[in-house]
Amino acid sequence: MYGKAFAPEYQGALTTLSVNSSLTDVLAAGTEQLRAAERAGSRAEAARSGLAVAEAHRRLGQVADADRAWKASYRTAREAGDTGAMAWALWSGGTLARQRGAFPLAWRLLRRAAELGGRAGDVVVRGYSLAGLAETGRIQGDYAAVTTLHEQLLAEARLRGEARHTVWALEGIAQIHRNTGAYDTAYALFEEAAGIAAGAEDRRGHAWALRGLADIVSVRDRDPDRALELLSEAEVSCRAMNLSGALAYNHKMRGNVLYRAGRHEEARDVYAQALAEFEAMSELRGQALSRLGLVKSLARLGRDRAETEVELTEVARVLESIGLRHAREMVERARTELGCTPGPVPGAGAGGTDQAAAE
Repeated sequence: MYGKAFAPEYQGALTTLSVNSSLTDVLAAGTEQLRAAERAGSRAEAARSGLAVAEAHRRLGQVADADRAWKASYRTAREAGDTGAMAWALWSGGTLARQRGAFPLAWRLLRRAAELGGRAGDVVVRGYSLAGLAETGRIQGDYAAVTTLHEQLLAEARLRGEARHTVWALEGIAQIHRNTGAYDTAYALFEEAAGIAAGAEDRRGHAWALRGLADIVSVRDRDPDRALELLSEAEVSCRAMNLSGALAYNHKMRGNVLYRAGRHEEARDVYAQALAEFEAMSELRGQALSRLGLVKSLARLGRDRAETEVELTEVARVLESIGLRHAREMVERARTELGCTPGPVPGAGAGGTDQAAAE
């Protein structure tokens, strides 16, 4: 039913690149082709080569370089009058904004990308942009607003036989079910995603699906050893492709599994590793969630309660500042778990049951 996964963000002369190409290889090939296009005066080719450069930088965690690259791609596409390429550049910029925790900017850029994609008749970039909007809402905990969009995009991807997009949609819906406590449904969806990704040779999608399965195995089945095995398998793909962001989230999940198993010293060390990885790529959400896990681990290892309460308040401030709707609930749950005094936690939160642990 599904063909081999492909990467539509690798365009022009770069369409020969695989969805599983190492990001350092993508960056080298994209940069070389971009320079060749600039020398030849081909704005359209330069814009599309620049997109691959932007995406490689983003996925490698090189935020400043990614920001410059997508903006340059957009400007070049606009000069060339290439509406589709403009949409792709905005999609890249919106995805980067979400990665950095700049959710309002992500919404604006992705909406504009979807609009331009529709105008250009490019159903793929329009679909990717709508998927970006759905993922942004899901990460913020606004499940009511984006569940239907996830399901719509899943149906469209299945109809077109697009393995990579089908896997993404299945994983998003699975995450929503996991975060609302429907573990069996979530597991089945992650399992389906893993199977499709493996068959389509989509190593990135497969790694994220394995991470989702590990989470469920840890929470529902209370089987940390099996969960850690799944995460180790996923880590192989993350390292092979230099997926810095995916690797950092893999490590944060490893911290979660160890913490749930009562292995607090190991959890502390892994959370600290994930925190450093997220800091290196300026990924605010990952930093805050890793820091929350680190605070909880240190508290379990005997840290002073007053210090724990101060840091929990700071973590809550950061989480709410980047627009995570469930920040108050997450931190209050941690306070209760650790025997700390309730509040003060700034702002109001809503939605989500255990998203900090799951995402």
